[in-house]
Amino acid sequence: MNNMPKIVFSKTLDKVEWNNTRLVKGNIVEEISKLKQQPGKDLIIFGSAKLASSLINLGLIDEFRIMVNPVVLGKGNPLFEEIKDKISLKLLKTKTFGSGNVLLYYKPDQKPTER
Repeated sequence: MNNMPKIVFSKTLDKVEWNNTRLVKGNIVEEISKLKQQPGKDLIIFGSAKLASSLINLGLIDEFRIMVNPVVLGKGNPLFEEIKDKISLKLLKTKTFGSGNVLLYYKPDQKPTER
């Protein structure tokens, strides 16, 4: 993970010190749109439900990959807490792991602007 390119979206940080990391403080829509036009692999949101919610509300998510881990914690942050509108998802495929985890692949049926 340390060698992979990373982007940190932050309103509060002034610099990032992780290897191969770039800080973005400006226009998220413009930045994500530029990234999506570049060749390469998929973009992944790792560990930020708030950023994910912002990108979902802006219609910038092309595919959802949701990992279900068979552990009940009883507490935590809801993943879709800040979503403004209903988004219908279409199941593309599933992948089951020996650990009991299940990876669900979904695509939005329509973009927010099409609603």
